[in-house]
Amino acid sequence: MVPNKFKLAVLVSGRGSNLQAIIDSIEKNALQAEIALVVSNVKDAYALERAHKHGLEGIFLDPKSYPDRNSYEQSLVEKIRPKSVDLICLAGYMRVLGKHFIEAFSDRIINIHPSLLPAFPGLNVQKRALEHGAHFSGCTVHYVNEEVDGGAIISQAVVRIFDDDDEASLSERILEQEHLIYPEAIQLILEGKLTLAGRRVLHNKQKRKLS
Repeated sequence: MVPNKFKLAVLVSGRGSNLQAIIDSIEKNALQAEIALVVSNVKDAYALERAHKHGLEGIFLDPKSYPDRNSYEQSLVEKIRPKSVDLICLAGYMRVLGKHFIEAFSDRIINIHPSLLPAFPGLNVQKRALEHGAHFSGCTVHYVNEEVDGGAIISQAVVRIFDDDDEASLSERILEQEHLIYPEAIQLILEGKLTLAGRRVLHNKQKRKLS
């Protein structure tokens, strides 16, 4: 157990199923953290409704209301900083973060991506995996840097690709694994069990076996 609650900000753009996985883990006391703020760049994102259902502060910050990315990200920084968050979690956040925001929260931003990075960064991941004839896919929790999906890898889960898979079936099975490993990765960070060493994340105490 940790003496004080570890505070999270979660950035979202869509349905928010990974946000829900984090919320569920907190409510089950499997994750000793609290969500201080949920921010969406999409007004009608269902993730905001999830946040409000659980009594969390959720806000919409419209990128179109700002003249450029730096102005938007400065506003985002100003919304998050007063919450004194320990970690920022991207959960289906569909904007590339720029240098200004990343430097403001250096080594305190993580993301989950639906592939086994460094394979298939970016978008249309499962379509590309199937087109390439990959036998395995999966998901990756990683630190965020200025390279899209290029930060140091925290944890991964492997999902086998079957001959009859399509994008939908593969994505569904990968999402199930995302919901498991994302809260686990956050717990590892808050317990101080990870050391960031350049492009590598060293696990001071291994907790999870690949399946």
